[in-house]
Amino acid sequence: MDLFQLETFLAVSEERSFSRAATRLHRTQPAVSQAIAKLEAELGEVLLERSSRDGTLTDAGEVLREYAVKLLNLRSEAAGALSELRELHRGRLNIAANEYTCLCLLPLLDEFRRLNPRIKVTVQRSLASRIADEVLSHSVEIGVLSFRPDDAEIRSTVVYRDDLSFVVNPGNPLAKAGAVTIQQLGTQNFIAHNIISPLRQKVIDAFRRHKTPLQMGVDLPSLEAIKRFVEMGNGVALVPSLTVRTELASGSLVRVRVKELQMERKLRLVYRRQASLSHAAVAFLKVVENFAEAHGDPYCFQPERAE
Repeated sequence: MDLFQLETFLAVSEERSFSRAATRLHRTQPAVSQAIAKLEAELGEVLLERSSRDGTLTDAGEVLREYAVKLLNLRSEAAGALSELRELHRGRLNIAANEYTCLCLLPLLDEFRRLNPRIKVTVQRSLASRIADEVLSHSVEIGVLSFRPDDAEIRSTVVYRDDLSFVVNPGNPLAKAGAVTIQQLGTQNFIAHNIISPLRQKVIDAFRRHKTPLQMGVDLPSLEAIKRFVEMGNGVALVPSLTVRTELASGSLVRVRVKELQMERKLRLVYRRQASLSHAAVAFLKVVENFAEAHGDPYCFQPERAE
């Protein structure tokens, strides 16, 4: 039993005529008769009184008519729902990010929501090391990472350029220096993030190359906590510049240049290479591309080629 058969059955029952049903459906009368006969054979029931010329339904036909109406209405609802998805009147967008990478999303999400207010957006907090797996397992459609995943199934597009800021409390003697060398940081107490990351390892390697001790006296669980602790005068920190814009503008933290620690960070959107993205996800990527074109640096839209 398929929907065409049910549609034909309903047309006959409503038109009370095989010929009028054929005209309504733009089919030949033999095709309509064949569809009804096949439906009756599949169900093992006679649906129309053959002795009557006005398409009178049998008891079995009356029962089927009620279900046929429901099924065809569901088909119309499903088609309407899909149309709404295409037109972005409904749908959802699931993104995975961490505390840091989520910040670059905010202006993009603001623009996306302005253009698509009916799309439900969820940004779930995830460890950067797990985001690629979450994308591949379909837990989310898009992830935001500060490093390029090495999985060939992942497509990535650079959307934001950031760097590393060495920040101190305004009362720290280094605050007035403007710029220092990495060797001058050997006596400083660094407040570090307690999650291992590629960037943390790069910093450790940089201190090792310059034969300078790196004292990480305190590990904290969030960048927000690190900033607040440094503001209180409890050491110094290396944090993504994106995360300290407000503090640098207010003067609660001071950035000091360290030539040896000038490290660019590229934030990228990642998604499944072979998958068809939802209409909402495609619209979001288009918003990101247009936003980068309109606003420029530090935003960009640069797809990375598979290696």
